[in-house]
Amino acid sequence: MIDDAVSWARQPGSGKYAKLERERRFLLTDMPAQAKDPRLIEDRYLVGTRLRLRRVEADSQVVYKFCQKVRPDEANPSTVAITNIYLAEAEYERLRQLPATILRKTRRLWQVGQQSFAVDKFHGDLAGLLLAEIELPDLAQSLLLPAPIGREVTTDDRFSGGYLAHATPTQKEQLLTLARSEAR
Repeated sequence: MIDDAVSWARQPGSGKYAKLERERRFLLTDMPAQAKDPRLIEDRYLVGTRLRLRRVEADSQVVYKFCQKVRPDEANPSTVAITNIYLAEAEYERLRQLPATILRKTRRLWQVGQQSFAVDKFHGDLAGLLLAEIELPDLAQSLLLPAPIGREVTTDDRFSGGYLAHATPTQKEQLLTLARSEAR
């Protein structure tokens, strides 16, 4: 508990700017035909931190974001406290010089009834990996899960962005093999 006398003293992932994000994540067996509005995303996970620098490009527009993700329960990747700030290009370029591991993907939006999924198609060493995620107010909420949604990987940390960015080539190949076996 933070003492009122030092209410300005915050821990990472706390305070009025941190938003609690609850997500469920699923492997996909194929890209849904109805997924639309592609955005090219480059995530730079800064080495030795919980910080991510993101560049999003769509329709000739670019947005730059700086993000911190902190898990309230380190063992549970489904819930994070996330703090985002938007950057100017010059600020992004300055931070881009810091050592980072890089994850590239194309994100599309997929509307299934009242549910909005983000569908990520990964590039580079992770080409072939398709993930769908949905943000929910309650993780126990029931969902309509049509094909091509496959196995749920919400609690499998290997499918979190930070893990994917830092994974070795061998670990990435193992994840791709697992994802391909789900597609059969």
